Amino acid sequence: MAFDCHKERGVSSPDNFSSICTEGTLIQANPLSHYWKAKAWKSHNKLGNQKSSYGSIPRDFNPKKDDEVSSEATASTFGVRCFTDLPAALVCEVLARLDAKELGIVSCVSTILHTLATDHQGWKKLYCERWGLPNLPATLNGPLVPGVPLDGKSWKTYFVEREFRSKSFMGKFSVDVLRGHNEDVRAVFLLASANLIFSSGRDSVVRMWNMEEGLLIDTSRPLGGTIRAITADTRLLVTGGTNAYIQCWRAVDGNDHLFHISGNGTDQNSEFRLWGHEGPVTCLALDSLRIYSGSWDMSVCVWDRAHMECVQKLMHADWVWDIAPRGNTIASTAGSDVYVWDIRNSELTSLISNAHVGNTYSVARTHLMDVLFTGGEDGAIRLFNVSDVSDDEDSKPLATWVPHSGPVRSLAFEYPWLVSASSDGRIALIDSRKLLTPKKSSKGPFSVKNFDASAIEPPQRMLHGFRCDLFSVAIGSDRIVCAGEDGAVRVWNFSEALEIERRAQALRSLRQENRMRRRKAQAEMNANGRRPEQCSIAMKKNQLKGDKSVT
Repeated sequence: MAFDCHKERGVSSPDNFSSICTEGTLIQANPLSHYWKAKAWKSHNKLGNQKSSYGSIPRDFNPKKDDEVSSEATASTFGVRCFTDLPAALVCEVLARLDAKELGIVSCVSTILHTLATDHQGWKKLYCERWGLPNLPATLNGPLVPGVPLDGKSWKTYFVEREFRSKSFMGKFSVDVLRGHNEDVRAVFLLASANLIFSSGRDSVVRMWNMEEGLLIDTSRPLGGTIRAITADTRLLVTGGTNAYIQCWRAVDGNDHLFHISGNGTDQNSEFRLWGHEGPVTCLALDSLRIYSGSWDMSVCVWDRAHMECVQKLMHADWVWDIAPRGNTIASTAGSDVYVWDIRNSELTSLISNAHVGNTYSVARTHLMDVLFTGGEDGAIRLFNVSDVSDDEDSKPLATWVPHSGPVRSLAFEYPWLVSASSDGRIALIDSRKLLTPKKSSKGPFSVKNFDASAIEPPQRMLHGFRCDLFSVAIGSDRIVCAGEDGAVRVWNFSEALEIERRAQALRSLRQENRMRRRKAQAEMNANGRRPEQCSIAMKKNQLKGDKSVT
């Protein structure tokens, strides 16, 4: 970390003093230079003007009067120190090593520490380790600008809101059924940032739905063959199927729903195709620089988004079923094996042989580079740590769940929830919070806990109600979307779960309060020798009035 040291001379008034100053030297850290210039000085000056009782923050310091200050005064002024007397760079380093709970505790200690902990960039690090950077387009077809909130919220606010919202999946829900496909739906994708749902399947048509209202927005022309994969971001919509090409739509400037997939009366340049596979395309993925596609021709193609050309081709030993890129690596499943590739040099970094009995149909990754989940034909879901796996040894799973009686066709992950869809017509929700824990060392952001396999909890929730095979599932914000053999797209809406729980908790509190009132009145009645019937009738009237006031 680079430091900017500036000598401050002639500081003679409390208004010019900061507790980070030590004998006229101000040490600043580049990551918080704006904060220490704009906020820390203001906070400390305010405390000085209010005659703060903090002994570690001197109220007056004048180097010209050092010779006149007695040793006792010097000891009383500089003998007592506190955390805020440390250099700014050291404070930043200390806060950076705290987790979310510890940062929250620190912010409750004092006003200064509250300001330091709230504005600290450690919240951004914690957010990105769980959910990644929110990629926001500077221009419609321009490069994605990672990570800067546009509405002025702090990273702490973003983290707390997202963490709180993740609890909604254990609450009550409503189910919307979207009907439009006349054959089975093979792929769904949820673009929560734009309130859009995309679906496609055997009828060779792509449909775009409004996530909030459940209404059909647009429908593509028949593309031919079964569409088995679909993915999108705010700039590009990509699909692939049995015709071996990749169908793409660019976002249209001025379109409230980003894409015009019907193609009527739009710019012809917004729709194009990519050719490179020799077999059906089974899986697709996007990041800000690349398009990834996997096929039954046993290859994974990496496409440059700037030039829309294939720059790498990663060959496998069997049909490719699913892919999951993260950073400079991509995980893929082929046959019963799992591959992890470094796309910078096209090298195979890890190989998990026989991850499942039968085919490994699905893979999902967290924003931790060395952890991935797999789902297979044997109905099992497994957690692997690929950081210590080489291509010449078998890797044992760190955890295994068997929540399904049929093959696991699809996996989706949004911290801390792993969601699986199976041919048995059920959806399983697994909370991975207890399995993943922040790492204190500098080797990586997270580590997998050492735990006993017998202590692994079963899925926290199972969603039923399907009488057909499920082929695809997606999760985002407070929605779960799935589709299968019956041609319907189902949206599980948990957006009201937290509010429903809050109202239920308020009602429980009211009932508890009424019970306490009745007990108190009963005790007073027994002490005064009153008739119990009179007290009972009066308390029932008060309870009814209280219930009406709440509703």
